[in-house]
Amino acid sequence: MAATPERPGHHRIAEEQAALRRVAVLVARAASPDEVFAAITEEAGRLLGVGHALLSRYDPDGAVSVVASWSSAGAPVPVGTRVSLGGVNVHTLVYQTGREARLDDYADVSGAMASFIRELGLREAVGAPVSAEGRLWGVMVAASMHGQPLPADAGTRLAGFAELAATAIANTQARVALRSFTAEQAALRRVATLVAGGAAQEEVFAAIAAEAGRLLSADVTGISRYDPDGTAAAVGGWTGNGDALPFPIGTTVRLGGRNVVTLVKETGRPARIDHSADSSGEPAAFARARGFGSVVGAPITVEGRLWGVVMVILKSREPLPADTEARLARFTDLAAAAIANTQAHTELHGFAEEQAALVRVATLVADRVPPQDVFTAVTNEAGQLLQVDYTVLSRYDPDGLVTVVGCWARTDPGRPLPIGLRLKREGRNVHAQVFETGRSVRIDDYDVASGAFAATARDWEFRASVGVPIRVEGRLWGVMSAGSRSDPLPADTEARLAAFTELAATALANAEAQAALMASRARIVAAADQTRRRVERDLHDGAQQRLVSLALQLRAAQATVPPEATELAERLEDAVDQATGVQKRLREISHGLHPAVLTENGLSPALRALARRSTVTVRLDVRLAGRLAEPVEIAAYHVVYEALINAAKHARASVAEVEVVAVEGVLRILVRDDGCGGADFSRGSGLMALKDRVEAFGGQISLRSPQGAGTALEITLPLDDPAGTTGLSPGNASR
Repeated sequence: MAATPERPGHHRIAEEQAALRRVAVLVARAASPDEVFAAITEEAGRLLGVGHALLSRYDPDGAVSVVASWSSAGAPVPVGTRVSLGGVNVHTLVYQTGREARLDDYADVSGAMASFIRELGLREAVGAPVSAEGRLWGVMVAASMHGQPLPADAGTRLAGFAELAATAIANTQARVALRSFTAEQAALRRVATLVAGGAAQEEVFAAIAAEAGRLLSADVTGISRYDPDGTAAAVGGWTGNGDALPFPIGTTVRLGGRNVVTLVKETGRPARIDHSADSSGEPAAFARARGFGSVVGAPITVEGRLWGVVMVILKSREPLPADTEARLARFTDLAAAAIANTQAHTELHGFAEEQAALVRVATLVADRVPPQDVFTAVTNEAGQLLQVDYTVLSRYDPDGLVTVVGCWARTDPGRPLPIGLRLKREGRNVHAQVFETGRSVRIDDYDVASGAFAATARDWEFRASVGVPIRVEGRLWGVMSAGSRSDPLPADTEARLAAFTELAATALANAEAQAALMASRARIVAAADQTRRRVERDLHDGAQQRLVSLALQLRAAQATVPPEATELAERLEDAVDQATGVQKRLREISHGLHPAVLTENGLSPALRALARRSTVTVRLDVRLAGRLAEPVEIAAYHVVYEALINAAKHARASVAEVEVVAVEGVLRILVRDDGCGGADFSRGSGLMALKDRVEAFGGQISLRSPQGAGTALEITLPLDDPAGTTGLSPGNASR
């Protein structure tokens, strides 16, 4: 049987199917988009017998870009050619309708595409839409030259190739999306690991900038913090080429105008500007000077408060992809977490430091150190903790003046106000206003302050200050202030400063109570001493004189007794002896109460007389230049007297050493014996009475008495103010 000749239509279909299969194999093998696009245009162009075949992509900016091109004449349209849409042409018609479009005569084309078409010498063209995942992606175009008419079914046949292009695009987009998702998750994990590990903010910011920049194919990334003064400060950045940052860390720009930094600040939402010509303000000028093009920014929100912005930047004319905002937002969440972690760590560290500082001051208060030492500690600790430039603690005095009692400065230690400086309580400054209101006061600009303290503050270059009242038992005693030479002080300064003022108030209350107690004890001791002097005087002038008179009378009576009355004579002799013994005992008691030699001649002669009368051998070393205050001499005499009585009566000592010397404003007394030791303040009333007397006069006493090794008492008494009351009482402002 003879072979049936193949019909031309069957041959064309076979060729078309073969061409489509060849392209489909490339698509199935996941060839690169460029390879698939090139194969599609070539197969379509050869199959349809046209002069040119193009595959073009619609761009977001209203232009169309050639992604693949083929020409029968060997001069295809360059890939990457971009032409604006508009007018009457196949590219624009497909874009506008989303359907196939055909122009049989390109003589009447218009728009930006017109000159491009005329240069190619095209006569007619057909375009089939390329849709990927339900979205118009681009157009497949077949165009004939003069003398090459397009087949009538060119559009239908071209649609098959457009579908293959769409499949290749969808596959490519899926692969790209998967790779992108994987890369994004890996980048986010790397940053999250830093955040979870408690890395420093600077390290996290640098990592976020680098990861976001690489992931989003940016040229530059930047992270900026919004500051209260209306500026944004650079805190992190990255460049794709490894060059230095175009905005070094710390660079600030003032917000305003139309730019991404300002838009994000104003709206709290992501913002983009694709062309620098569309922007304005200082940030825009900054960006144009550095050749920035498309910019996308996403807000960083920390605990409900807008903290800053992360930006990705291109230097080309291409806009950043449409999903850039969403992808960038995932990094801002990590930035916010890092900032929150750092803030929490800083707050915890600050709380621990604050508690440690307060404990140190509270320990001083509990140890009842002098108020001046507490004032010094309070100003030092508060100044360093709050990181201010100055702290000042002042007292309100009844005469309308304010006295500086404590001061600290971060730098230039020669400049703080001298302790004891007194200035008027007047004008507009924290010292005057705290007194007037009884509440905390802050001044953020000392240019508007007035009064003596304001003038002094300006000499110190104060810019801002905060003052907190100090109350002692409900009474306004003074003020503690903190000053800054640069920025206004943080909003929590008053509350944190108040914790220190409470400790200062406690120290003052303790000092006042201690002073009142010491003054009361001193008055009791003084009253007891006066009573002793009165009793000694009464004994000397009364009982002792009467005993002397009685002894003389008994001696006179004894002289008149006849020799034979021996019994009577013996009884009179015994009476004389008893009267003399009582007189001697009264004299000893009198000397123990308040010897006349102490009043008349002073401490040194009185101690020498006491040593001579002691039943224990006394080695006495007294180094005094003249008389001391009467309370000091009385207290010192009775200290030595009681110590020698204890040495003889309880320690059974044979030798005692007594040293008394006045040095550095105190009287030092040391009494040592070679007795049995074992003395303790808790045993017996003698040592306790001795301790009470010493402490009543603001002195100190220490006891060393190991068993079997003797006893040593060391006492110090203040020479200038035995009661310890002068200067401890603070001012008595009534407010």
